Amino acid sequence: MNTREIGEMLQAVPEAEKISRVAEVFKALHSDTRLKILFLLRQKELCVCELEQALDVTQSAVSHSLRTLRQLDLVRVRREGKFTVYYIADEHVRMLIEMCLEHVEEKA
Repeated sequence: MNTREIGEMLQAVPEAEKISRVAEVFKALHSDTRLKILFLLRQKELCVCELEQALDVTQSAVSHSLRTLRQLDLVRVRREGKFTVYYIADEHVRMLIEMCLEHVEEKA
């Protein structure tokens, strides 16, 4: 590979800020609790109490994980009466977790 080809390849690499943001997403996915939340939310929108019950963890642990996922725009929230309902932010997030699962399952 010559210098010109390497230069062209480097132009396709995202800028440092975007690389950092992608790294933060992968860092957030390093948590079993956060991943389980995403797998649950890909099936159905849920409130904190439902996530707490499904995961058998404290409300504090669920809230902390949701805060991290919200800050990275992996999940979003809306109010429904007295409940706060969480859901997958968009189709990109859904595809990311599904593709990761497919990758793991095909290697098993």
